[in-house]
Amino acid sequence: MKEGRMHRLAAVAISALLIAAPAQAEIKLGFVTALSGPAAALGIPYANGMKAAQKYRGKIGAETVTLIQLDDGSDPSAATRNARKLVEEDKVDFLIGTATAPATIAMTTVANELGVPMIAVSPVKIESEDPAKQWTIAVPQPPMLMAKVVADRMKRDKVKNVGYIGFSDAWGDLVYAGGKAAEERGDIKLLTNERYARTDTSVTAQILRVLATKPDGVLIGGSSTQAALPLIALQERGFKGPTYGLASLINPDFVRVGGKAAEGVQVSAGPVIVSEQLPDGHFSKKLSADFRAAYKDANGSESRDGFSAYSFDAYLVFAAAAERALGKAKPGTPEFRKAMRDEMLNTKELSGVHGVYNFKPGQGYGVDDRSLVIVQLKDGKWIYTP
Repeated sequence: MKEGRMHRLAAVAISALLIAAPAQAEIKLGFVTALSGPAAALGIPYANGMKAAQKYRGKIGAETVTLIQLDDGSDPSAATRNARKLVEEDKVDFLIGTATAPATIAMTTVANELGVPMIAVSPVKIESEDPAKQWTIAVPQPPMLMAKVVADRMKRDKVKNVGYIGFSDAWGDLVYAGGKAAEERGDIKLLTNERYARTDTSVTAQILRVLATKPDGVLIGGSSTQAALPLIALQERGFKGPTYGLASLINPDFVRVGGKAAEGVQVSAGPVIVSEQLPDGHFSKKLSADFRAAYKDANGSESRDGFSAYSFDAYLVFAAAAERALGKAKPGTPEFRKAMRDEMLNTKELSGVHGVYNFKPGQGYGVDDRSLVIVQLKDGKWIYTP
């Protein structure tokens, strides 16, 4: 009897301790990327950048950041399912994703519907008729701005008539729209609008149609390894004119697959790509060094792509918003999600490795001209060409 009573007393004491002990403090971050499928060459760097970000800043105040990462397989439908699972089952406070524009658009639809703040790491068009219902922003440079910087370089290079070939999806549309905006300003004239799928293995027919217009230069609206296909086809047909692209080309696999055909391509890219070549005092230089150190510590290798840096910057924006939101609500509650959304949209002059971020309600992008430089591929390395 005495022994049984002691066991009961011990159980009551343990229960009292458990009740008195504070719950494990955590902010849940849901992250979707493409670890498989055609976009894995982009999605894996995004994942590596997130590892670097957590190594750089694993706690926000007294709160631990719990990262839940899912693979969308480069499929927009899977991205939708992942986003819903993260919100409805895992109860995340925040979303970041994903590797392709179509899958990212699918995620933003879920974020807006369920009222969860989200940062897009792919450049997509973010629309919000009612700023009070906006839950999503994007950290990459908007394609219109990337295309403007490239068009400025084309103008300097005296390239007027430009052939265009890009993906037959949302990304290809965004790059083409940027080129058309430059055309409306009188900077260039687009001669073609050739498209190809991310899974295609040849673009011969499209390149023949581009070359038939006798362009001064060619603008590529692809990304990663698949962006090398038009350049290889151009080289095989003896094209000697300049070639141009956007930040989506900055990837080791693009350089490897493109080889000699990719040499000389000029790209508008975030300053992190050439941070060591930047002048002292540039906003990106020191933070980029910290990012590279954290990346190497987390992944055991060097970072030389722009995609890992996008997820790193997304995490910085998320962390700054979370730090301010903690003074308003507790993680895991609808109130905290709303506070996170409000603080995310109130980001002011936050330096990242790609840009200096400023957001406000009704605005999807938060960077300006400071976020882009022109780089050129020479001997397999990206060279800063101010």
